[in-house]
Amino acid sequence: MKQTTYVRLMTATLLVAVGLTTTACGKKQAVMPPSGPPEVGVITVQTQRVALTTELSGRTAPHLIAEVRPQVGGIIKKRLFTEGSDVKAGQVLYQIDPASYEASLASARASQARAEATLGSVRLKAERYQDLVKIKAVSQQDNDDAQASLKQAEADLALAKANVETARINLAYTRIIAPISGRIGRSTVTDGALVTASQAAALATIQQLSSMYVDVTQSSAELLRLKQSLASGVMKKDSASSQARVKLLLEDGSAYPQPGFLKFSEVTVDQSTGSITLRAVFPNPNQTLLPGMFVRAVLEEGVNEQAMLVPQRGVTRNPKGDAMVMVVGAEEKVEPRVIQVVRTVGESWLVSGGLKPGDRIILEGLQKARPGTPVKAVPFGAKPAAAPGQQPQPAAAKK
Repeated sequence: MKQTTYVRLMTATLLVAVGLTTTACGKKQAVMPPSGPPEVGVITVQTQRVALTTELSGRTAPHLIAEVRPQVGGIIKKRLFTEGSDVKAGQVLYQIDPASYEASLASARASQARAEATLGSVRLKAERYQDLVKIKAVSQQDNDDAQASLKQAEADLALAKANVETARINLAYTRIIAPISGRIGRSTVTDGALVTASQAAALATIQQLSSMYVDVTQSSAELLRLKQSLASGVMKKDSASSQARVKLLLEDGSAYPQPGFLKFSEVTVDQSTGSITLRAVFPNPNQTLLPGMFVRAVLEEGVNEQAMLVPQRGVTRNPKGDAMVMVVGAEEKVEPRVIQVVRTVGESWLVSGGLKPGDRIILEGLQKARPGTPVKAVPFGAKPAAAPGQQPQPAAAKK
């Protein structure tokens, strides 16, 4: 009985297997596309004209700056300006009590008047003695003494006039004026304060903001490399002007709208940093730039007429640290190529050696680009072609 049941189960299993085999044979099997070389996106190296720039950090400084100090001592009677306002050259800023200086001027003028009176009397006597000595009415010695007294009186009058001028100048110095036009800062003294001549502490500071200096530092090695490139002809000046153009980037990364010019560079290298200070001047009509701001100056170095640029995404490093690219070479096979890079230009490397115009560099599909393997090179950014026998996917049916 058990044997009969077992035979029936085996028979049913065989029938099911035969049915499944027949069904599978009746269906059309999917056709697998033949495999081919992988596609890689490449660019072709070409020479081009590239303007090279250098970005250096620095700070702004006012075009003119003056610290206001008193030239005579006294008590401040009145401050005559508003802190933070614009002042004009010659505008009165402080008034020092002038009473003592007015008295000194009056005393000096009185001394001058006395000297003038004395000179008149001495001059008449000297003229009479000069006539009398000719007829032997007075001795030669008396005439010499009279002539000497005349010269002394003339000298006394000149001294009196100088004292008057000194007193007048000191009186004028009681009115402390602005030496330059610009924006004046806070006052360090108030009315009633005692000030002294040429004191160390400034009463106020005036800064001219219509133009601004930007002081940046550049490595002396970079400056030497630039001069060598210009001398060898690899790079050329972009403009005929002797002053290099400079662009400015503000603290927030925005570009300053007004271009500037390189004013001068120091002739001495800082021994502690090995750098040279460069100064550029920028117009500042809207006073956007303020003294002490941190900025980045973009200096135009020159133009390379035969520059080769390679996108950074296509450059890797070998174990030695050398820059390397994958090139589609002869027989459409991948070849590693060591290159010499100079610097970055935007998102690309500036290449100085290892490549020549017409080389095809792999930018896309590097994971499939093994050295020595054949590949199919397509322009970088092109849509990949559909594989043979592969049908496009049908669009979803609308409900």
